[in-house]
Amino acid sequence: MNTGLFITLEGPDGSGKSTQISYLREYFEEKGIDCVFTREPGGTHIGEELRRIILDKDNREMCDMAEALLYAASRAQHVEELIKPALKSGKVVVCDRFIDSSIAYQGYGRQLGDSVRVINEYAVGECMPDITFLMKLPPAVGKSRINTEEQDRLEQEKLDFHNKVYGGYLEIAKHYSERFICVDASRDKEAIRMDLIEAVEKALQDRGILCL
Repeated sequence: MNTGLFITLEGPDGSGKSTQISYLREYFEEKGIDCVFTREPGGTHIGEELRRIILDKDNREMCDMAEALLYAASRAQHVEELIKPALKSGKVVVCDRFIDSSIAYQGYGRQLGDSVRVINEYAVGECMPDITFLMKLPPAVGKSRINTEEQDRLEQEKLDFHNKVYGGYLEIAKHYSERFICVDASRDKEAIRMDLIEAVEKALQDRGILCL
């Protein structure tokens, strides 16, 4: 049984995940809690190589199923090499995106349907998040926060695609309401930080990692 805690952050591009992850890093450092921060795609040497291929703007010919399988391959390596060992040793793992991103982006956005969930259930096994924060923000707002020159292959997709992804996220959050915490990401970043810390502290106490 894992004695650690697995936290993921999800949401549209430009929804402020990176800012909140930096706040969480500060929080865990202040509390002296051993925490691993990672991201998807990526997190391992193999995963980072796959990330480069997936997000490269020059790889426009990549078909939708190839994209989905590459994400799943990166995730399988990530879980086996980094996430599972960290959780088994009692660490907290904070991951920028995980399985729900694939279901939202490829399942709903690319309209590949339930095949994406099935593929990724093989990739993660029983390694699922304890808490998933969904940063809720209209895609048009999120896209406007990212400079055009800095956008990767998926970020460059049209607004219609990102709206489908966002709708997918909302459906996933309803289906897995026991682990999802929806956060209004249009608010002040400090107010968002306080909400995340409150939820994290409760989970840490329930798991026996933090005593207040």
